[in-house]
Amino acid sequence: MKDIYSNHLKNVIPLIIIAGVLSLVLFIDTGGGTFFTKQQQLTLVLLMVAVYIWIMAPLPVGAGSLLILALMIAFGLVGTVEEAFQGFLSSALYFIFALSILSKVFVKVGVDQSIAGMIKKFSKDSIVKSIIGLPILILLLPIILPSAIARFKMLQPLVDSLNRLYGFSYDSTYHKYSMFVIGMINQIGTMVVITGGGFSVLTVQLLRDFDVVDIGWSEWFLLLVPPIWIGSILIIMMMLAYLKHAGKDRVSTDLSKNDKVETIEVEYTKRFWAVLIGFAMMILAWILFDQDTVPLLLPPLLLIVVFSLPKLNLVTSEMIRGFDWENFLLLGTSFSLGILLAENGTADAMARVLMLAVPEDTSILIKVILFSLIIFILRFFFIVPSSAIIVIFPIVISYADLIGVGDLQLSLLVFVIIGSMLILPIHTPTVYLAFQTGVVSSKDQFFIGLCASLIMTGIAILSLFLYW
Repeated sequence: MKDIYSNHLKNVIPLIIIAGVLSLVLFIDTGGGTFFTKQQQLTLVLLMVAVYIWIMAPLPVGAGSLLILALMIAFGLVGTVEEAFQGFLSSALYFIFALSILSKVFVKVGVDQSIAGMIKKFSKDSIVKSIIGLPILILLLPIILPSAIARFKMLQPLVDSLNRLYGFSYDSTYHKYSMFVIGMINQIGTMVVITGGGFSVLTVQLLRDFDVVDIGWSEWFLLLVPPIWIGSILIIMMMLAYLKHAGKDRVSTDLSKNDKVETIEVEYTKRFWAVLIGFAMMILAWILFDQDTVPLLLPPLLLIVVFSLPKLNLVTSEMIRGFDWENFLLLGTSFSLGILLAENGTADAMARVLMLAVPEDTSILIKVILFSLIIFILRFFFIVPSSAIIVIFPIVISYADLIGVGDLQLSLLVFVIIGSMLILPIHTPTVYLAFQTGVVSSKDQFFIGLCASLIMTGIAILSLFLYW
């Protein structure tokens, strides 16, 4: 009975907060009228409903997304039904779909196991080599394997095996460290490449849609690598210091007594080499060709067709049906909502309301810090980073104009803050998968996640002024 009451209370509190925010922000008369027009007020009501559905999940993801689209039409916020679905016309949705299918193919033929075997061979005689080598691999692997989830699933058996090889207990300090690396650092590291998952893809697409910049693979890589890798190194140092202080392991160093060491065997078949060569050619196409000449979506689409040919039969109907179509609905709906916020002026009005919390006569540095804290808090309440960037991005563009910071610089700031929110397991899929193993405790997750998020926020602020 107590659990039922607690669950109801958890659902009621956000509703009370939402009602209070709506009352204070939407309908207060400041002497010259309310902050927002009637249409903008309805748009913000819809935004609050969407945030509540995505955070509290009172409905299945697909049903909640359809409800948001239905309310968009019922509130009269779009001129036609087709306008409500304009977010589903974005090529970014289909790029995410293509990469998800290709990542499954990558794992299907054992390329992942081949890489895991090489790392195991490199680190089998030295714990220090393993501790150093694992984060290096995680930071470099997004260039080859875009999906963070695929990388996690590829490396989890490896770190489990290494933990047993070194004679540690299941919840050892080494095992915790490894899970944090393939969970948290994996998520942070994936942001350095455009192809490093849907979140990066969505951000690059938004930069184009809002005429900020048409950025290529190499340019994006050079902009993000220094801050992301420096931040990752600092997080790893913090992580090691914390886990070393908190850990109380008894280590068996006699590796010869362990007769349960797993071996990794991969058959280097024609399909294996076809996938490896195909992925290499796709990545080279992204790096070498301008996107106006070869659109980002074209290489993965062609590669899917090649892998589905009868002689290879790597992409099947079952694989297509197994795609996360609920997430597809959520992203498409988020796109539509983000476009609506920009087109009817709601994003600009919200930016001006946010500016009320920032002293007008203060420096740009203070404004950026305050804005970063606002984004940090907003991101905390979003489960999916892709949804957060889509909803927040139009606000960022308007805010950049108000404080005199370049659109690209402030966009990258928000991208890093949103992408590195790691406090709760639900903030990113890889962190959730690591937490679900039972190796990581709630206390460790919260402390390291909070410190990691704050470190990356600080790095993003410094990068805005010193690098971007």
